[in-house]
Amino acid sequence: MSATLVELPIDHFRLLGVSPSAETESVLRTLQLRLDRCPDQGFTHEVLMQRAELLRLSADLLSDAARRQDYESTLLDLGRDHPEETAGLEMPSSREVAGLMLLWEAHAPHESFQLARQVLQPPQAPALGSGRESDLALLAALSCRDAARQDHDQRRYESAAGLLTEGLQLLQRMGKLPDHRQQLQTDLEQLTPYRILDLLSRDLAEQSARQEGLVMLETFVQNRGGLEGGAAAELPAAGMDQGSFELFFQQIRRFLTVQEQVDLYGRWERFGSSDASFLSVMALAAAGFSQRKPERIQDARGKLQSLVLVGLDLNPFLGCMDLLLGDVDRALEHVHASPDADLQEWLANHPSDDLAALFDYCRSWLARDVLPGYRDVDAQVVDLEAWFADRDVQAYVERLERQEGRSVVPPDPSAASVSDKDWSFGNLPPIGLDPEGSMPLSFGDGEPFPEDSSDAGEEGARERGLRRIIPLGWTNLKFRRPSLTRLSLPQLSFSRLSVNRLSVNRLLVNRPSWPQPRRSVLIGSGVVVVLVLVGFSLVGLRREAKQDIATTSTTNPTEDALPAEDALSSQPQATLKQERPKLNERITPLAVDQPSEVQLQALLQTWLDLKATALFQNGDTESLAQVARPVLVGRVRDQQADLLRDGLVQKVQASITSIQTVSSTPSRIEVRAQLTYRDQTLNDQGEVVDETPAGNLPVTYILGRDPDGWRLQAFIPG
Repeated sequence: MSATLVELPIDHFRLLGVSPSAETESVLRTLQLRLDRCPDQGFTHEVLMQRAELLRLSADLLSDAARRQDYESTLLDLGRDHPEETAGLEMPSSREVAGLMLLWEAHAPHESFQLARQVLQPPQAPALGSGRESDLALLAALSCRDAARQDHDQRRYESAAGLLTEGLQLLQRMGKLPDHRQQLQTDLEQLTPYRILDLLSRDLAEQSARQEGLVMLETFVQNRGGLEGGAAAELPAAGMDQGSFELFFQQIRRFLTVQEQVDLYGRWERFGSSDASFLSVMALAAAGFSQRKPERIQDARGKLQSLVLVGLDLNPFLGCMDLLLGDVDRALEHVHASPDADLQEWLANHPSDDLAALFDYCRSWLARDVLPGYRDVDAQVVDLEAWFADRDVQAYVERLERQEGRSVVPPDPSAASVSDKDWSFGNLPPIGLDPEGSMPLSFGDGEPFPEDSSDAGEEGARERGLRRIIPLGWTNLKFRRPSLTRLSLPQLSFSRLSVNRLSVNRLLVNRPSWPQPRRSVLIGSGVVVVLVLVGFSLVGLRREAKQDIATTSTTNPTEDALPAEDALSSQPQATLKQERPKLNERITPLAVDQPSEVQLQALLQTWLDLKATALFQNGDTESLAQVARPVLVGRVRDQQADLLRDGLVQKVQASITSIQTVSSTPSRIEVRAQLTYRDQTLNDQGEVVDETPAGNLPVTYILGRDPDGWRLQAFIPG
């Protein structure tokens, strides 16, 4: 009886691993390499010998001119007659396992896994305990994992999860390879954040997918011990430490509706999560304002008052909520009772009356801290006039007045507002969380985690713990300092985080310094950090320098934030050639009280040129401290270290084409600049490994006054 033949979807060229144009010498050389480098994962000697025999048969055919010509003609005919099909090879079933192994080695893990899985099913399943069964089980495990990786790289997360689940079930049924089963289980768990992101980012009409994503998210958070992590996070879920989880969660938030977040935080709050309690307050406030439901503002206010927030000034929060509920007197009492000196100074210097100042404050609070971070809430529109004109709001305010025995007419925002000509938000004091006014405003540019230098127990943990998740001073919890592992989430690029910066820096909309209560990190706007990371690829991750707008040119002032990839051409360009200013040149601060736009442009150009020189030459950065505050100088040093570690340098060309003063006070200047920007990253051989082609960028620069002169404090690209 003739042997049973099986067909595998591979031709002789792919099986051997050579190009169809390979010469005989190349074919024989490749054969020898393949024979010398056989898989070492634990296959039996018998199947390895069969593999070697199949390789020799393919090499014999491809090195015989006449046989190869006939074979190539056959392939051409098949391709012409059946263009949608793949050429295959027939071989005896006794060599099927070796053929499947070569198919797997030819980077076809999906086909290899599915065929191995079929062979392991009855009735053709091999005998229990046989070498054939052992080889097929091992091949199924290896090809399953590689196929899942391919799907992961192509962002097909649900498909990858399905493959891993099938592989696990197969190995569990066979009772084979416990180590490989554990690897598949780990891979499946690490897919969880990506699957959640995939499901929740789909259209709102896909309710079944979204519900599955919400269930997975809730289970994932519970399994890791809640938002805070707790004891369950000692073994990080899905390979994520606390810092990576925060990045992931921040990215997930923007795909959740405000009601979905209200529901989630409410459930987590019942399990004892203090972080969820504060998130719930902000979500209720966002839902109330966006949906014109003042009763939800009232719920948020009551919940906020019931929280134990040691060291957190609640007065500004309560003042804004009281204003939205029409109680102007109580709102003003709360705001004026705040111990925040910057806030009180801002109120005192406001060009209009207290009511106008309160409205300005409340608008910025809503726009920056309350409304961002929800899929169905427009954070760009903060219309207090429409809020107080709404009939439901008016009816609710009147009902509160009757209940509380007060007779206050709901305030008129239009009467309290101040024209932009007379007042600018540029005059608002710096965020209370950053006394020096040096907090960076561009997302993704936090400083690296500082090393823990003390082991002060619970108090030390409270002092340096998850200040990115809850307000500083909320010390009734015990936190751990997370170590950073970048999580390459789709469509986002993430840079390092700072454990000594509150997450308002990364989570809230980046705008010039708004009036905010000292220590009032608003979790609702994103204090649970996770912008996820996210870049779990929102765009493929680019170098951290491109989040930071890494450098500048030698000729004109440039930008500190790289242009978006889709805003610039992607065509390769010649290597940049330019002269850089020397870092040891004598630089002095700009000391005049009221600098002109020409002087401001010169200061910015100096900063950008020195920064570009530092990144290109890996030189000293001391001169940068004469034109920029320490936070920005520290970022340049971090970029230097990253480039040096990778053996790279960066060349930049950039110039300011125009500059305009937006606002100016004795301590703060805001200017709007238009830039052109281009960069190249080169390896130690001088080869271009990455580049950003030339393009135009608008950038806002914030300068602060120090005792010896003006320095760059922050920048806002876009």
